[in-house]
Amino acid sequence: MDSTSGNGAEIESANGSGVVTDALPPPPPVIPPNVEPVKITTEVAEKKNVRVPMARDGFGTKGQKIPLLTNHFGVKVANLQGYFYHYSVALFYDDGRPVEQKGVGRKILDKVHETYHTDLDGKHFAYDGEKTLFTFGALPSNKMDFSVVLEEVSSARTNGNASPNGNEEPSDGGRKRLRRPNRSKSFRVEISYAAKIPLQALANAMRGQESENSQEAIRVLDIILRQHAARQGCLLVRQSFFHNDPTNCEQVGGNILGCRGFHSSFRTTQGGMSLNMDVTTTMIIKPGPLIDFVIANQGARDPFTVDWSKAKRTLKNLRIKVSPSNQEYRITGMSDKPCKEQTFEYRPRNAPKNENGESETIEITVYDYFLRERNMELQYSADLPCVNVGRPKRPTYIPLEHCTLIPLQRYTKALNTFQRSALVEKSRQKPQERMNVLSKALKVSNYDSEPLLRSCGISISSNFTQVEGRVLQAPKLKMGRGDELFPRNGRWNFNNKQFVEPTKIDKWAVANFSARCNVRQLVDDLIRIGGSKGIEIAAPFDVFEEGHQFRRAPPLIRVEKMFEEIQSKLPGAPQFLLCLLPERKNCDIYGPWKKKNLTEYGIVTQCMAPVRQPNDQYLTNCLLKINAKLGGLNSMLSVERTPAFTVISKVPTIILGMDVSHGSPGQSDVPSIAAVVSSRQWPLVSKYRASVRTQPSKAEMIESLVKKNGTEDDGIIKELLVDFYTSSGKRKPEHIIIFRDGVSESQFNQVLNIELDQIIEACKLLDENWNPKFLLLVAQKNHHTKFFQTNSPDNVPPGTIIDSKICHPKNNDFYLCAHAGMIGTTRPTHYHVLYDEIHFSPDELQELVHSLSYVYQRSTTAISVVAPICYAHLAAAQLGTFMKFEDQSETSSSHGGVTAPGPISVAQLPKLKDNVANSMFFC
Repeated sequence: MDSTSGNGAEIESANGSGVVTDALPPPPPVIPPNVEPVKITTEVAEKKNVRVPMARDGFGTKGQKIPLLTNHFGVKVANLQGYFYHYSVALFYDDGRPVEQKGVGRKILDKVHETYHTDLDGKHFAYDGEKTLFTFGALPSNKMDFSVVLEEVSSARTNGNASPNGNEEPSDGGRKRLRRPNRSKSFRVEISYAAKIPLQALANAMRGQESENSQEAIRVLDIILRQHAARQGCLLVRQSFFHNDPTNCEQVGGNILGCRGFHSSFRTTQGGMSLNMDVTTTMIIKPGPLIDFVIANQGARDPFTVDWSKAKRTLKNLRIKVSPSNQEYRITGMSDKPCKEQTFEYRPRNAPKNENGESETIEITVYDYFLRERNMELQYSADLPCVNVGRPKRPTYIPLEHCTLIPLQRYTKALNTFQRSALVEKSRQKPQERMNVLSKALKVSNYDSEPLLRSCGISISSNFTQVEGRVLQAPKLKMGRGDELFPRNGRWNFNNKQFVEPTKIDKWAVANFSARCNVRQLVDDLIRIGGSKGIEIAAPFDVFEEGHQFRRAPPLIRVEKMFEEIQSKLPGAPQFLLCLLPERKNCDIYGPWKKKNLTEYGIVTQCMAPVRQPNDQYLTNCLLKINAKLGGLNSMLSVERTPAFTVISKVPTIILGMDVSHGSPGQSDVPSIAAVVSSRQWPLVSKYRASVRTQPSKAEMIESLVKKNGTEDDGIIKELLVDFYTSSGKRKPEHIIIFRDGVSESQFNQVLNIELDQIIEACKLLDENWNPKFLLLVAQKNHHTKFFQTNSPDNVPPGTIIDSKICHPKNNDFYLCAHAGMIGTTRPTHYHVLYDEIHFSPDELQELVHSLSYVYQRSTTAISVVAPICYAHLAAAQLGTFMKFEDQSETSSSHGGVTAPGPISVAQLPKLKDNVANSMFFC
């Protein structure tokens, strides 16, 4: 609709003044000659220095070219002259109360559309399910009111105090006074104009000119797809949708299913607009009898061994269908007593009337109600609690055996280790299978039939986009005794080779927490293999076996007793302790053991959990970690100590890896853990140390990069810079390269303008006149772009890099698959170069990132993301295990005493002893 339509909607105002946006700006003020105008520092003036992600300054050229396909599907927009109109939606019951119930909005708006089609000029809606609605072209009026009646709205809303199964027949005249779920309900809908968005903004975005309008326009397109999926009965999770199809579901244990669905989002790329579509998985609860889920979820034998207080938390807010009425409800709680004892107020059909003419109520148990009034004897739930679907003060009780879970309900609690590994295993897909599933999904989605997409001339191709990748050559690696090799297919090994810098182990011991293997044999094998890798390992001082009496004790006690034993017998502090754990996954001794070693004694420790007698390969992998922890190096880039290594060997350079890890989905009170690792001993890029701090739960920006304490800075960055200086021959880094993990596009500006500012401030606090140059990259793994070979069913080869066609139209980003994808489909890492004062060429930068995927000391394969980021993950995860066994109140004061008033204090991590703080303890 053009802007002369005269409906008033074209006047959009940011400040409420109703000024047409095309109006001319006011003329500039005239300043008399020789007058210096007073500079007023307004907020706008101060925003001049805001950094924005840098633009691309060229493309890489190195590497063997390779034709690829990607799961981006071209989008054509035929009608760029039109406008999307944005309206606010308010929903009310007929008595004026706002509708807060989730999930009703779509039904109400569909009814409005159906009933008032002509009043709306036949316009189609794109409704987000909450408070926002978009149309293509304007509605007839800026404010519209509608009334609609919906049948059967009671699905998730009950008024409490109904009879326990909500199954009154309409003819039950005697019980009409009972407040029960209505069969129909009236609603009022207010739709009011908010803004208009030109489709031209999409064309601008494709040229790299992103604006608020273009982001909004893309959001409208995403909402159209969500609505399209909702109308097909899908479960929607952000930008993913899941069909109710049992063939897409796999059991992962405890009646939890991994449900396969699809992610879809519109992206602007160098090649134009594209729809990125990918296979994704979410957890849902297996539909069926409620009691089956409760038993399986707790691994109970039968309903009578279930922990009902735990079940109450798990079941809250789940939706059930109740037999025999087939009414749908949401669970609000459980009764305190079993059905046989739980009573409620009830008004029988032929109850005598009191003096006010009202039927008298009696108190009756849920069990008796079903037996007498419904003629139904409960089979097994008489001695079990009831489900409450009313309000806490006005409950509606239903026996468990009448409850069935409805399909497509998300399970949002944390999975246990076995469920997690089952989920990973069952959601893997080889590249070819993934492509077939995506092609089929695109056909089934039938986006061409979507009326709103059609009205604005948007069509989506069904072909995978073709892109050209380049395969970079693996960097040459250096081993011991002067050996060098080129990894093949992203892998290498130490067969007949030694570590480049082997350590020496002379004072050590073994702590055995009841691992079932021949410990003497294990020690002999370790010494033998260590020798072949160049590590001289003396015989251990002793093997300390855990006493039988402690094996059932709490983890902290077991660790304490083992240390008492070790201390009483060892002549001095050991250089190293090998710890044998009884079980592999999530052993609860691990956290307390690591904490004791690293924070109280400063001892390097390696844990292993041999299920059977370890073979040579297993022990070699352990030695990779042990050597790195004790200050050795297993392998390194051949160029590390030579001037040939781009800019890094010529100029003192520190490399930082930054990450924040958060608790599991179900743990809202667990502090988040920020970890920053830094390279040391320049010109090496293979040795790192870590600094780790806690911060408020779910906070993504790192809070303690700078931490002023009077004139001192107790922040992370200072600690790492001082270590670089002392370990690199008293040199300050002139270049600081930062890899930041785990932030989305919407947080780039915070990383650039808050975190980078704090790092610069930390440098200035150390030396006001020091001006290092910065390079800042963000690495993202959590995206949905995949690549496929055009002429092979295999994953793309390691070293595959893509920086054109489907990359950002303007910003400097590239995709890199550094590793060999052995299972499933390779997930590339998406690197965004946000800031570069060092001025790397595209080839130099891409080679640096690729090389840093080969310096990870724990493995003999290239890894999928640069080593400093992997180390930051490891350091955060390892210190996170310290927190699990802490009493929060105890730890909040352990890092410097009194916590300042103001924000909630976060439990601090205990400090590592100096001799391990500088080691790769996390390796």
